[in-house]
Amino acid sequence: MKLSLCTISFRHHLQSIDQIAHWAQTHGFQGIELWGVHAKNLAEDIHYGSEWLSSYGLEASMLSDYLPLDAPLPALTAEMNDLCSLAHRWGTNKIRTFAGSKGSADISRLERIELVSRMKMLCKMAEAEEQQILVETHPNTLTDNPSSTLQLLEETDHPALRVNFDVLHIWESGVDPVYGLKQLRPYVSHFHFKNIESRAQLGVFAPHNVYAAAGSREGMVSLFEGAVDYRLFLREAADMMEMEASLEWFGQDVKDVLGKDCREVRRVLEPEKVIR
Repeated sequence: MKLSLCTISFRHHLQSIDQIAHWAQTHGFQGIELWGVHAKNLAEDIHYGSEWLSSYGLEASMLSDYLPLDAPLPALTAEMNDLCSLAHRWGTNKIRTFAGSKGSADISRLERIELVSRMKMLCKMAEAEEQQILVETHPNTLTDNPSSTLQLLEETDHPALRVNFDVLHIWESGVDPVYGLKQLRPYVSHFHFKNIESRAQLGVFAPHNVYAAAGSREGMVSLFEGAVDYRLFLREAADMMEMEASLEWFGQDVKDVLGKDCREVRRVLEPEKVIR
């Protein structure tokens, strides 16, 4: 497995991209998932990009952003062009986004038709740039469960549309993650790994809370200490496909938790190897 850390995990920490890359290099990671905001803020410094990152033995696994699907078309296409340019600079062909801002049970038929139309347009743009668009399985979006995600993939019907399989959010939808992966496996290009102490605390990942510096972190736990059985999931998933994944941590003690979870993922998948 190629395992990355997310720079979003350091959004409230005074860490430079140099410090993050050095730490990732020395703690068992193969890549960095670059938050779109961070990529945009580094855009004026020509020192940073794929060659710089490769000097640490790392690659950019994905550029994670939020395409404004409900924005005027000129703004949407301009944003897509900017993200494609940044993705090329960092040497990745994966652009992560959310499938709108309404859940599958809340969106109207006409709204869904419009969203699919825009997704087709973006996929054509992505294909022209040799990029993929990864829609994340996430609540309050059109990909809030595997069935609606499959429907979106079929409606869009374009090879540039792929899936970022967020294990916790699949579980949140009420579907067993292993079963969900069996449904979506042909379309999955990346995984997000995170966990929660109990289902009652899932609200801690609501955007208005999780992105706030003063937001609650109650219930966020290390990957192998929560309600989702990642040991079982990893073993089952590894039998199905090659995996590229990111540890997505939003809580405190970022380095301690990421380092510990990275080592444990390796122990589960490579038990014959001794991890320091």
